[in-house]
Amino acid sequence: MSFFGRIKEDLDNALTHDPAARNRLEVALTYPGVHAVWGYRISHFLWSINLKLLARIHANAVRFTTGVEIHPAATVGRRFFIDHGMGVVIGATAIIGDDVMMYHDVTLGARANVKGKRHPTIENNVVIGAGAKIIGDITIGHGARISANVVITKDIPAQSTLESSEFFVI
Repeated sequence: MSFFGRIKEDLDNALTHDPAARNRLEVALTYPGVHAVWGYRISHFLWSINLKLLARIHANAVRFTTGVEIHPAATVGRRFFIDHGMGVVIGATAIIGDDVMMYHDVTLGARANVKGKRHPTIENNVVIGAGAKIIGDITIGHGARISANVVITKDIPAQSTLESSEFFVI
């Protein structure tokens, strides 16, 4: 898909996921979650061509302007939508599949300061509620629905719905 095709896909995805979104122009100009994803893509490209310092500088500027921190080494799939965005943190070894929707104040973090894979893998078609903390090298299965304000430190099977009363502790 072309660069402009991806932009259109992101705009259409925001319109699909946010009933308050009225048109592509409004989304393109005013949605920090969309801006954060676009900024991540630039930073990730810079990271992939070994301009790592420039990638980190760019990612920091995106974080400053959007309130969303996505490490340039993370892997993010297509049609990733962050609604509201502020406070989202996505670590360096996180993997996010296609068609994932995430609300504000979500963390995809590490449990330990070690080399290698230490952040979560989020499979396709997952929805993550506001304030959820998903910590460690774990997998959230395809189609899972994660409620707001949960802390998850264990794998969640595909097609699961995790309610806030099902609280996983470290």
